[in-house]
Amino acid sequence: MSEAVDVVIREAIPDDARELLQLSRQVSIETEYLVMDETGMDLTPEMLAMHLENLYESANNLLLVAFVNDQLVGNASVKSSQEHRVAHIGEVGISILKEFWGIGLGSLLMEEILYWAQESQVIRRLELTVQAQNERAIHLYEKVGFKLEATMARGARDNQGAFLDVHLMSLMID
Repeated sequence: MSEAVDVVIREAIPDDARELLQLSRQVSIETEYLVMDETGMDLTPEMLAMHLENLYESANNLLLVAFVNDQLVGNASVKSSQEHRVAHIGEVGISILKEFWGIGLGSLLMEEILYWAQESQVIRRLELTVQAQNERAIHLYEKVGFKLEATMARGARDNQGAFLDVHLMSLMID
């Protein structure tokens, strides 16, 4: 994909549930970089819609969706606990359809996450895990300021059962 594309990024709403489940399944088939496998999210569209409604009201959780020509092509999330002692920590996740890799969509989604986190007045630490072999993602995270905190040996397995190292990275907000 080399032509310019119009991208719309917004917060997910309950009506996005069915498309989000389809995206999750497709992304999990296209890449081994995710923790989940080809079954994707194990939710019904109705259950996910209720979850999205709760997320939308949360001060420390976020789910963004990215559309190109009205097609859902990616999402980005910040998942946080409601427990007071750790409510300031958000776990970041980004998923993009393989067809749309390399066009800057991950950077756009990450910029939106960082803006939201800074404005939230709740999130003070973002963290994520990324397979050590996922060089493209690691480059993006380092570009926006994430630092390597640890490497977890055997932090994941690939589809053939081989162990993979996983990096823990973080970014302080403030």
